[in-house]
Amino acid sequence: MIYSMTGYGRARCALNGREITVELRCVNSRYLDISIKLHRSYTFAEDKIKAYLQSRVSRGKLDVYITVDAKSSDTAEIVLNEDILRSYLSIFSRMEKEYGIKDDLTVTAAASLPDVLTKVHPEVDTEQLSGDILEVVRLAADSFNEMRRKEGEALLRDVRSQIARVTELVSLVEERLPRIVEEYRKRLEQKLSEILEGRGIDESRIITEAALFADRVDVNEETVRLRSHVAQMEDMLEKGGAVGRKLDFLLQEMNRETNTIGSKGNDLQMSGLVVELKSVLEKIREQIANIE
Repeated sequence: MIYSMTGYGRARCALNGREITVELRCVNSRYLDISIKLHRSYTFAEDKIKAYLQSRVSRGKLDVYITVDAKSSDTAEIVLNEDILRSYLSIFSRMEKEYGIKDDLTVTAAASLPDVLTKVHPEVDTEQLSGDILEVVRLAADSFNEMRRKEGEALLRDVRSQIARVTELVSLVEERLPRIVEEYRKRLEQKLSEILEGRGIDESRIITEAALFADRVDVNEETVRLRSHVAQMEDMLEKGGAVGRKLDFLLQEMNRETNTIGSKGNDLQMSGLVVELKSVLEKIREQIANIE
């Protein structure tokens, strides 16, 4: 199965009193780059999230947005530290008696004294919460990969149609080559005939020159390699998986063979075929750039 690198997935679930939302967004990249946006209170789950996503995605710049809406029991509580308050009050009483300082302490003033009130966070079961977050990540990844699968199918159809056109053009190149040699032979005979003005033409010389020309313009080796690359590309597409980088490498090789054909062609029609072949390969390159 072929997957597109670009995609989007979202999931939201209420688990163990918390509402967890996960969004995945991915764009093209040469390698896998995962960026997780998660409140620092839950960073204990980040390594597990990244490891899981690495098992589901092979390539792309993947941004992960996770929000956890905590239930009321997760919110911090304000606790009165009675022992510290008693110590303050005892000292204030001594100050009043021994130094004659007026005691104008209010509840608000007492509450602002250091350590009288303490914010206490409830203990969190990190294993359970990590599991809950991962469950929602899994659901978002399912949605994300389904979108990438559908886009991958469209990419596959288009690439296959372009590959079929490459095969057609290679066949036309192969058909054109003998005609180029034959046309060169006829031009050579005509040229020699004009030069010699009816005198005898050395047929062996024509055969030799035509053979040398045929050797210079022979692109059989290049067309054979092009067909081999096409077969490899079709095989990769059939097997599926993360084949984008391999396909890109094959395409570079196909462009190299095409350029060689163009340099050897020495013919207007052959040049036209090469131009069209390059155009088709460029269309394949654009689509392969989106394949994982």
